Order: sequence, then C-alpha cells, then structure tokens
Amino acid sequence: MSPPGTPMSPGDVPTAVPCVPWRCHPWVPPATPGDASPPGAPLPLEMSPRLSPGAVTPRCPPPRGVAAAPTAPPRRRGMPAGGGLLCGASGLALLLAATATHFWLQRRVPGGTASLGLWRACLGGHCHPHPGTPALWEATRVLMLLSVLTAAVGLALGLSVAASTARRARARVAGVALLLAGLLALLGLAVYTASTLSLLGPARTAWRFSWSYILGWVAVVLISSAGLFHLCAAAKDPSPESSEVAGA
Repeated sequence: MSPPGTPMSPGDVPTAVPCVPWRCHPWVPPATPGDASPPGAPLPLEMSPRLSPGAVTPRCPPPRGVAAAPTAPPRRRGMPAGGGLLCGASGLALLLAATATHFWLQRRVPGGTASLGLWRACLGGHCHPHPGTPALWEATRVLMLLSVLTAAVGLALGLSVAASTARRARARVAGVALLLAGLLALLGLAVYTASTLSLLGPARTAWRFSWSYILGWVAVVLISSAGLFHLCAAAKDPSPESSEVAGA
C-alpha cells in the first residue's frame, strides 16, 4: 500500500467494497492531476477490482434504527398425493360399477342364471325392477349412493390440490372425504350382507355373492387407502403458506 498522499497505482486498488445504506458500490479512487477521466468516473475494466472465484459478494447492513427485512424460506411444493389420486379414481370407478350392476347375488337355474342387484333382478338375460325391496336393502342403496357422491367430492378436491394455495387444507379435506366415503360403502356392504343372509333363509345355500358385491369390497379398500394417502401428503407438506391461508 502506498503512503498517504501518494497516487495509487492499479495494483494498489483494494478489493473490499465499502457499503452505504442499502446499496453497495465499487470503490472509486479520486482523480489524479494527470488523469483525463472526470472525478468519480468508474475504473477501466482492467483496473476494476475483481473478486476471486470463491469470494462471497458483500452485503450491506441496514442503517441504524431500521430492522432487517426477514428473508422468506424457499418455497417448496408439497409431496403430490399421486398414490391417493390413483387409488381414489380406481375406487370410485369400482364403486360406481358395483352400485349400478345387478350381479350382487347369483345362482344357477334351469333356464340359465338368475342374478340380483340393488335395483334389478335378472333371469335368463331378462331384467326387471324389484317388485318389493326390503328396508335393509333400501338402506344399502342410500349408503352406496352417499358413498359415491362423497368419493367424487374427495377426488375433485384431491385433483385441485396442485392448483390451490391452501394445498395442505385441501389435501386434508380430501382425505377426510375419501375416508368417509369408504366408511359409508363399508356400512352399506355390511348391511346388505346381514340382511341378505337373514332374508334368504335356507335358500341362501343356492345363492352366492357375485362380482358386483366383490367389487364393492375392493372399492372400500381403494377409497380408504386414497384417504390415508391424502392425509399423509397433508402432514408432510413443507410449505408454510398453506397453513396460513387455511387459518385465514
């Protein structure tokens, strides 16, 4: 470093960057008598201070009496509930098929195959509505329809999670709705099983539960799993703004 009062050479340019309030500027030496550049002009490119590749750019501290602005943490998208969406869509499709088809009970008859569903009875390919429906079968119809509607709402909320700012809240509501749909379907199948065994009496040995009934149980497992997937995704969502929006 040259003594005070001596003009500085390009090699004496300091590498430190002084700070002024809220802004940093490169150090500019005063103009010398033989310098043609006007006072305060920036240094030529070859005389400008250069930071080493590993150096960190200095930051200016805030002025006294002014609090530093908090730095927001980097936003990260929560884990998408892909497994929940897949299970929910598959479960809803199977639940619709089980509710609409008429192969809950089936048996062999001389004229072919007889089958019973929630809405119709079929014999030899000819189907007709039930002439009279027991009260427990009516309860099964209502429970299965409520399960379909609740599962559709939960799946729609699950699909809208990625496009919403309150991702955690929507994923949690979707998970609760899908679990409720699985519970309703489970109750409907349990009521149907108990009522069928009591209504058929000794003739139940000739009947057997068919594929529509089995699809209903598979749908219960898939929809319940979809609800658990969404609840787990909501619990593992690292984004803080989702909880704030939900609380607001």
